[in-house]
Amino acid sequence: MSALHFTSAPIISTNRAKCRDCYRCVRVCPVKAIRMKQGQAQVVEERCIYCGTCVRECPQKAKVIRDDTTWVQEILATHKRVAASMAPTYPAAFAEHEVGRLASALRKLGFSLVAETAVGAEMVARQTSRWLRETDLLPSVVVTSACPVVVRYVELYAPESVEKLAPIVSPMIAHARLLREQHGADAVVFIGPCIAKKYEAMRGEYEGDVDCVLTFAELRLWLQREGIDFESLEESRFDHEAPASARYFALAGGQKRAADETPDMLEPSFLAITGPEGLHEALSATAVDAPTVIEQLFCQGGCIGGVGCPNDIPFFERRRRILHHATRGAAGRTDLGLPNADDWTRKLKAQFQPAPVDRMQPSEDSIRRALARIGKLDSRDQLDCGACGYRSCREKAIAVIRGLAEPEMCMPRMRLLAERRTDRIIETSPNGIVILDHELHILAMNPAFQRIFMCSAPVLGRHISYLTDPAPFEQVAANRSTKVERTIKDSRYGRVFHQIVYALDDEEQIVGIFVDVTESTLNREKLMAIHREALQRSRELLQHQVQMAQDITRLIAEHTARGEELVKNLVEAALVEPGAPTSEIGEVNAGYAQPLRGS
Repeated sequence: MSALHFTSAPIISTNRAKCRDCYRCVRVCPVKAIRMKQGQAQVVEERCIYCGTCVRECPQKAKVIRDDTTWVQEILATHKRVAASMAPTYPAAFAEHEVGRLASALRKLGFSLVAETAVGAEMVARQTSRWLRETDLLPSVVVTSACPVVVRYVELYAPESVEKLAPIVSPMIAHARLLREQHGADAVVFIGPCIAKKYEAMRGEYEGDVDCVLTFAELRLWLQREGIDFESLEESRFDHEAPASARYFALAGGQKRAADETPDMLEPSFLAITGPEGLHEALSATAVDAPTVIEQLFCQGGCIGGVGCPNDIPFFERRRRILHHATRGAAGRTDLGLPNADDWTRKLKAQFQPAPVDRMQPSEDSIRRALARIGKLDSRDQLDCGACGYRSCREKAIAVIRGLAEPEMCMPRMRLLAERRTDRIIETSPNGIVILDHELHILAMNPAFQRIFMCSAPVLGRHISYLTDPAPFEQVAANRSTKVERTIKDSRYGRVFHQIVYALDDEEQIVGIFVDVTESTLNREKLMAIHREALQRSRELLQHQVQMAQDITRLIAEHTARGEELVKNLVEAALVEPGAPTSEIGEVNAGYAQPLRGS
């Protein structure tokens, strides 16, 4: 199985929850391989050279390197003889007491063969020197090809300089082939500081050489998860160790030293460069103005500056550890076991192909339209401040055309638009707004304020008392942490205002906002009058109903008494016999009434 297993998974991804729209990764990326989409930064893999700068520089730690530990564990479970190829930088990533036990830790993880990649570095260094001596027609300038970041940069962004790359594989590939062919490894895992090695292992021409790549950071986390403590391990040596000269390979001039040639930094025909700044100049140089051989490592200071190295260890301490390890306990010259040098010359040969990413340059007309879109058509607006991450407004416009940048990335323009939007809101506000200085003189006022107080521009500079009661402004001026809010009736203007006064501490200014509530106050008073009138009417109606009830009760009582009188008379008349004297009626009545009283 090969590392091609991982081609579907990006080497660098973005944690969207942590990405905060700061454009720092755009600013630091040497090839602008970042696409901004809806304020989120995304690594464009077809443009990326995998230098890891965006990972190192992201302040929110939103850039994430793919963790291939699980794949390595699967390789260990399915292969009999798995080799670990340890990059020459490992003494810079581990403490001194850990370095002596690192081989034991790797064996405990399951690796059958543990070797230093510096063995492959010596092979590459010697082969490069041989190629330089024996090639009849060399390029005017030769750039070493041990660094995969440099190789990818040339292929993508300087394709015309591909022929300047020394056609030699990297130490990782050379060592992997040696481990397979001479030492019986059926799988190889490279461990180092460089995430570009993950990409290099996946290149089609190297399929079957390196099965997987881990960074030092991934290895340390894996050891922690497995509970492997260096303190509990015994010291042991690597199965294959490199000579002292090859262990310098990770530093500037290390390749020349690995070829058993002491590098002379003042030698006219040789120059060792680290860091991205000089790469473009080195590639565009000619034999007239530059050395013949340029040893280029992309990371600042060499491989010890790789993003896979612990960033909590100072640079000079990392360098000191490499120098110390190179001479301490060196195994002397390693028997490479290469019976046929010519055969290995073919096996160490590499071919690099130009693959330019920006084949089509936008036309001037399209660039002008893009500049107009981002508000930079006028040369006076082209500040070239670099806040968006691009060196110039023109470069940013080209990035917009290519879909890598968004127009909103221009901070000065966004600030200007925000200020204009704020000004527009203030200008169109129906509320009166006035701004005073610390002595309560009028600095600015919006049209609504001018309408409310029937004033115009000539009042600018006058004291606020010229227009209205200065008391709330004086109160805020005396205690700037105070906010005054009140409703007042200004008889001079016949209006009622809800007034808010507060201080702008940074500007030493005071703001007054006047909300005209005259109409709502009048409406409220009218409504209250209606309520009062309705209440009075209700009381009158209640009194009328009570009086009516009383009158009805009185009338009912009177009519009831009259009715009783009439009934009584009728009863009396009914009890008198016909023809009886009138005097008998009274007697009858008396006899009739008596039993009624007894009952």
